[in-house]
Amino acid sequence: MARMSLLTRDEAQTRSQLLDVQRYAVDLDLTTGDTTFASRTRVHFTARTAGDTFIDLNPDRLHTVTLDGTPLDPATLDGNRLPLTGLAPGPHELTVEADMAYSRTGEGMHRFTDPADGETYLYTQLFLDDARRVFAAFDQPDLKAHFDLTVTAPPHWTVLANGTSTHHGDGRWTAATTPLISPYLVAVAAGPWHTVRTDHRGLPFGIHCRRSLAPHLDADATELLSTTTALFDRYHEKFDEPYPFDSYDQAFVPEFNAGAMENPGLVTFRDSYVFRSAVTDAERCSRAVTIAHEMAHMWFGDLVTLTWWDDIWLNESFAEYMGYQTVAEATRWTHVWTDFAAGRKDWGYDADQRPTTHPVAPDPEAVPDTASALLNFDGISYAKGAAALRQLTAWLGEKDFLAGINRHFTRHRFGNATLADFLDNLASATDRDVHTWAAAWLRTSGVDTLTAHATDTGTPAAPTWQLTVDREGTRPHRITVTTWDHTPETGPPTRRDHLDLDLPQDQPLTLPGHRPDLVVLNDQDLTYAKLRLDPTSWTTASATLATLPDPLTRAVLWNTARDLVRDGQLAPAAYLDAARTHLPHESDLAVTTGVLGFASRHVAGVYTHPDDRPAALATLTALCRDLLRRTEGLSTEDWTRGQGGAHRTDTHPGLRLVAVRHFIDSATQPATLTAWLDDGLVPGGPDLDPALRWRILGRLAVLGAVDEAAIDAELTADPSATGQEGAARCRAALPDLDAKRRAWEAMFEDDTLSNYLFTATAQGFWQPEQTALVRPYVHRYYQEAPGLARRRGAALATAAGAAAFPAYAVDDEALALGRAALAQDDLVPALRRRLADQIDDLARALRVRYRQAQATG
Repeated sequence: MARMSLLTRDEAQTRSQLLDVQRYAVDLDLTTGDTTFASRTRVHFTARTAGDTFIDLNPDRLHTVTLDGTPLDPATLDGNRLPLTGLAPGPHELTVEADMAYSRTGEGMHRFTDPADGETYLYTQLFLDDARRVFAAFDQPDLKAHFDLTVTAPPHWTVLANGTSTHHGDGRWTAATTPLISPYLVAVAAGPWHTVRTDHRGLPFGIHCRRSLAPHLDADATELLSTTTALFDRYHEKFDEPYPFDSYDQAFVPEFNAGAMENPGLVTFRDSYVFRSAVTDAERCSRAVTIAHEMAHMWFGDLVTLTWWDDIWLNESFAEYMGYQTVAEATRWTHVWTDFAAGRKDWGYDADQRPTTHPVAPDPEAVPDTASALLNFDGISYAKGAAALRQLTAWLGEKDFLAGINRHFTRHRFGNATLADFLDNLASATDRDVHTWAAAWLRTSGVDTLTAHATDTGTPAAPTWQLTVDREGTRPHRITVTTWDHTPETGPPTRRDHLDLDLPQDQPLTLPGHRPDLVVLNDQDLTYAKLRLDPTSWTTASATLATLPDPLTRAVLWNTARDLVRDGQLAPAAYLDAARTHLPHESDLAVTTGVLGFASRHVAGVYTHPDDRPAALATLTALCRDLLRRTEGLSTEDWTRGQGGAHRTDTHPGLRLVAVRHFIDSATQPATLTAWLDDGLVPGGPDLDPALRWRILGRLAVLGAVDEAAIDAELTADPSATGQEGAARCRAALPDLDAKRRAWEAMFEDDTLSNYLFTATAQGFWQPEQTALVRPYVHRYYQEAPGLARRRGAALATAAGAAAFPAYAVDDEALALGRAALAQDDLVPALRRRLADQIDDLARALRVRYRQAQATG
């Protein structure tokens, strides 16, 4: 295997100082076979001084290289670097002809054949440094250029690209010349796409998917396009710079590694966003947020691009914040910040409490090369960064915040910028000390903890009380504090005070009246911090949580309970009991989904000792039965309308769907699930669509209540790509030594599974109920995962460290094995980072179990 070199920050700076790149002409021939495609690249660039450099290229076979009309020796290619030596000052033209390999891992040019109809689809994913897998490139973000793209494809295909594409007959396509963009943003998607188009504000808009998903895309086309155009209009109200590209296409592509990618003019999404089965309105909201996130990137990342990857937060944190905020402003999902609090922010909190944490804006020296940069696409750069920007907006004011970012766009349009540039532009729009704020919030890591203390003062005749907030950490915080009185005999708590508070406090805050029964810090979730309630407030919250009127308040308190469990200060069983008490009365779907997800995956899955797991699952099952009873009586019309967003407080179709899903996952006996599967429906609804059928079959496989023949029969009925994944997941979940052996060989020895089939197999393999059965594979995992990561690259290394990690082996021996594996020097960085996070989570689970054992004697 050829040695692959990582681009370092120093090398990128040196190359940027030497070169000015003007234009690429890229010609791709996608008709040359199933394993490779032809790539011809012509690059026009200028050397500012005499010197040596290299261009990035990772070919299957390199045919010819010509520099200024002079052939170069292809044998000089060193791994993924083609040396360009002895460059004279002035303009140059480099031509490279090569065959490039298709990918099955979602990197470079990914190739997928749809099992539903045999049609083939291709798309590029060039982020972060994978342009070299498709064409020769000076592959770094600050060497922007214009791109001219030509593609030859089978005659019945459509080719999509960054600019509007034109078909000239016989499968020959050209795309309009791009403005100045970075190589990693170049995009192609080719295949027999199903397309829905419209025009908006004088620009063509399109949504695309593979043909087998056409009915499902058509069913949602109105929502997708109306959401897209509403967000587009709102961004034009916010931003002075108009949308900078000539069209806006959104392609839903198969086996995509991320949620989406912000390629200018051609955003690619994972095609699970084309819903082929019933989904909740919260999932529709999540899709809208992803659309908004990627559209924000047209300005944050595409128009103005980071100079080096240490400033990735300038892309991702802003797109994350703007995505949620703009959905709240421009769509029907006005309470989307509750969804952020209940289902997204925990990603940042968890990442920020691990040893691998890093500042939102790390020092440049902490991101020395592209491999280290890739590790920072995590909960800190996304969720924590978005929370920090929400806090900045609360402190600065939205008017000044928008003024600063608009100056940033204007000054750096079609160029590159750094954190220093951004802070200077922001500071020019306000008299606040933005640089000091940034030092405290963006250059530090970890989570502050805010603890409320409420004390009665004054006299019986003139009562007063004092509020003090202790702060563990160094960041300033602007928060909203609400106080509540509660008399059980009179019903739900009543709000008393609504305070805007800056921390740290100069002195305790004295307020009239007796101390309240409940003090909620950070009520509107404007800051990023863990919260601790005083004892009286905790008692009140525990008794009244579901009756508080604002779902965002409830989400903040549920997150407090979540943190207490993770920190070993609240028993896992107590969290489950609270969920059983309050969720049957919860009216917000995002809150319900977030609490059930944590209860199922973390509390019952890893924090609860195996001996106590049956009781935990029994609590979850009983809770789900309560939710199902609450949603009885839905008509067929209710279910149909529900998929498009109907919302009824006590009979929400999405709530019933969530309850059905979690009932399936927590079942310990097969009888009910088998009856549902045989009948093709849940009594009272819903009918079992493919997603629910595969979910039931997966749980029955874990319980040993189905066999290979049943899985094969279901796959015959649903031979789609998701059906293939469902079958792989079910087969790996069978409690059978031979089934486990075959699944393991497919993952770690065969090396032919695509990224999605690998993940599906891994998800089925490890099950809490089967820890004894798969115990020998825990040792094998640490022996074999490093080699897999080296052979198959970063995407599969990440999958191996995530889905394939033995998360349910929670014991000291597994922890020791993991720590020993981390001591190896030759781990692929993507795997090392995932292992470090997983092993820290394993240590946390052991601490939670140990403290619970101590507490119970």
